[in-house]
Amino acid sequence: MRFLYLFLAAFALTATLAHAASLRVQVVDQAGAPVQDAIVYAVPVSGKPPATKPLPAVIDQIKRRFVPMVSAVQTGASVTFPNKDNIEHDVYSFSPAKRFELNLYHGIPANPVIFDKPGLVVMGCNIHDTMVAYLLIVDTPYFAKTDANGAATIGNLPVDAYKIVAWHFRLMDPNAQPTQKIAVNADSAAKFELQLKAAE
Repeated sequence: MRFLYLFLAAFALTATLAHAASLRVQVVDQAGAPVQDAIVYAVPVSGKPPATKPLPAVIDQIKRRFVPMVSAVQTGASVTFPNKDNIEHDVYSFSPAKRFELNLYHGIPANPVIFDKPGLVVMGCNIHDTMVAYLLIVDTPYFAKTDANGAATIGNLPVDAYKIVAWHFRLMDPNAQPTQKIAVNADSAAKFELQLKAAE
C-alpha cells in the first residue's frame, strides 16, 4: 500500500511538472545595457492567479544598508527585518501600500510585518538617512529579480497566457510599468527595454 501511495504521489508530481513552463526575461535600459534588480512578474490574462500561500521573506540590515535593497513578495507575505549591526535601527515606511514603523531595536523584531496590499513600499531608517529599500508586493506567486546580466527566470508557470510586467525603482514614470502579453509554453522568453532615470 505504501508503494502504491508513493507511486501515485510521484506520478502526480510528474504530471504537474509536465505542464509547468519557465519564462526567461531579459531587461535592458534605453542604451541597451543590462538592468540589475528589476522585478518581473507574470499575471494570468484570465486575472486569476492560483490560490497559493505567500512565502515569507527576510530583509537584513547589514553595515547600515538594507540587504537586499530590492525585493518582491506576494500579497499577504510576512517579512522579517533582522538588524545585524551593532547599532540600533528604526525601520519605517510611509508608502500607501504599507505604513509601518519598527522602533529602535537590535536583533530580530518580535513580529514580522505582513504586507497585505499590492504596491510599492519604500523603506528607510529614521536614524540613518542613507538607508533605503524597495519592496514590490504583487498579486501573483510568479515573479523574479534580474541579476547583473539583466536576466531573470520565472519558473513553474502553468502553461497559459500571461501579462508580463517589468518594474525598476529608477523608472522614468513609476506608474507606467512596461507590459507584454505572451503565451507561455515549455520554454518561453521575453525582453523589456526600460526607460530609467540616471543613477544617483
